[in-house]
Amino acid sequence: MLIGAAAALLWLSLGRIAGISGILGGLAAAPGGDHAWRLAFLAGLVGAPLAWAVLLGPPDLRIAAGPVTLAAAGLLVGFGTRLGSGCTSGHGVCGLARLSPRSFAATAAFMATAAAMVFAVRHLAGG
Repeated sequence: MLIGAAAALLWLSLGRIAGISGILGGLAAAPGGDHAWRLAFLAGLVGAPLAWAVLLGPPDLRIAAGPVTLAAAGLLVGFGTRLGSGCTSGHGVCGLARLSPRSFAATAAFMATAAAMVFAVRHLAGG
């Protein structure tokens, strides 16, 4: 709910889409007045979990993958973000809310790929 509320607030107040890859990717080439909201949005992404950890303690996370797998996954997500001209937040949250056919196709591709990878890792690779 908070992600949807933040996306709606950004769109209603500044007319901007809350796609993380676009916000971060456009930071370097953004016009002068465009830097402040981008930096504030990114600071909130980093600051909110840090505030949670300080106030309520860090969550008990268990990640079964090793560092090489996590690095490979991060690179594949970055590649997919560029290939799909946006990320799951931009397409899945904001694009679907705007009834964008392109975002529907991108989100369907993200989800189908994720399902195929989970099936392959759990059932074909024995993970």
